[in-house]
Amino acid sequence: MKIIADLHIHSKYARATSKDMDLRNLEKYARIKGVSLLGTGDFTHPAWIKEIKAELKEDESGILRSSSGFPFLLQTEISLAYTQGGKGRRIHYIIMAPGLETAGQITDFLLTKGRVDYDGRPIFGMSSIELVEKMNEISHDIEVIPAHAWTPFFGVLGSESGFDSLKECFGDKVKLVHSIETGMSSDPAMNWRIPSLDNITLTSNSDCHSFWPWRIGREANVIEMTELSYKNVLAAIRERKGFVETIEVDPGYGKYHFDGHRLCGVVMSPQESAEHKNICPKCGKKMTIGVLNRVEQLADPERPEGFVKKDAIPFKSLIPLSEIIAELNGFPIASRKTWEVYNALIERFGNEFNILLEAPEDELKKVVDEKLAAAVMKNREGKIQVKPGYDGEYGKPVFNGHSKNSSETFFGKKVYQKQQKGLNDFF
Repeated sequence: MKIIADLHIHSKYARATSKDMDLRNLEKYARIKGVSLLGTGDFTHPAWIKEIKAELKEDESGILRSSSGFPFLLQTEISLAYTQGGKGRRIHYIIMAPGLETAGQITDFLLTKGRVDYDGRPIFGMSSIELVEKMNEISHDIEVIPAHAWTPFFGVLGSESGFDSLKECFGDKVKLVHSIETGMSSDPAMNWRIPSLDNITLTSNSDCHSFWPWRIGREANVIEMTELSYKNVLAAIRERKGFVETIEVDPGYGKYHFDGHRLCGVVMSPQESAEHKNICPKCGKKMTIGVLNRVEQLADPERPEGFVKKDAIPFKSLIPLSEIIAELNGFPIASRKTWEVYNALIERFGNEFNILLEAPEDELKKVVDEKLAAAVMKNREGKIQVKPGYDGEYGKPVFNGHSKNSSETFFGKKVYQKQQKGLNDFF
């Protein structure tokens, strides 16, 4: 069987999340999206784990199922804040657990370090080394994955509080780290340029804070296995057994791909940032250095852009369907008009991934106009241009020569034109 797994989500008990983020809505929209395995999110939170135990049933495979049979895998995210190497570190981690008993043991340990009841993603003052060491002591089957590894402020390799390598972060415990989450602002091809990541599995998840289909499953992992079990998911991550591919968004769609200063609406490529000494030309303050710049800093010079790592797990780049409908037709993404088009497609093709990956163009044209059908095909080929995100602002798909609702001062056209041919025409 082939599953599409989104293994990093949140619940209604995490900060800045939808208050309707319950198990019923998560299952409903995972099915609409085409996700076939979902993380539970936030299992350390006492109210959420109570709901998990009440509504999901654990089986011998380490998978929890709803009353209708939809599968969940126990997963949470925590934040560590500590000092190492003379620098303050703020790093986020995904933790996967093989069952409710182990999840309880994880929570019991974390309670020795602080509270877990105030947020679905609690903060603890311990090092990354201690975290992976203690998790391994509880169970060898616990998986700790650096979340959105390149994000400037909370990524293990981020520009603001990260490290220059996993070895620098974890020391001799680096052998306990098998994977990183690449995050929305990088894709596997960017990570292939870092030799120290050659033996690290690159995973992708949504880190969604709402259940809407433009959030849930926007990044995911495609795994083939004989039967769905925690053990087989773990084998895919640790040994790449059955790991078919990842589903990504264009890294420009992420909130931290380019450098910039959101308050001033200034966006820059790494080269432009260097020319401005990383200082915003409007206000004189330091800009947030994005993921593309950070990758360039750490990349091997002998692995230029376009380098393909031997035996790399392939990936597909897709913009969420709702985003395409909204941008192409000029409607807000959550508007009734966008939903009407989206729901008509879902009714015909079953789920969003079927539409994005499988539906023939002539069949699409029976439901939507030629313009939208052509955009879906272009998306499938990874050819939709994206105006890059920066400093916490999402990137935007570009149609008809422009992206709607844009007020940025864009620098760095030459670099992005090199990445996406012809983009100079759109700015």
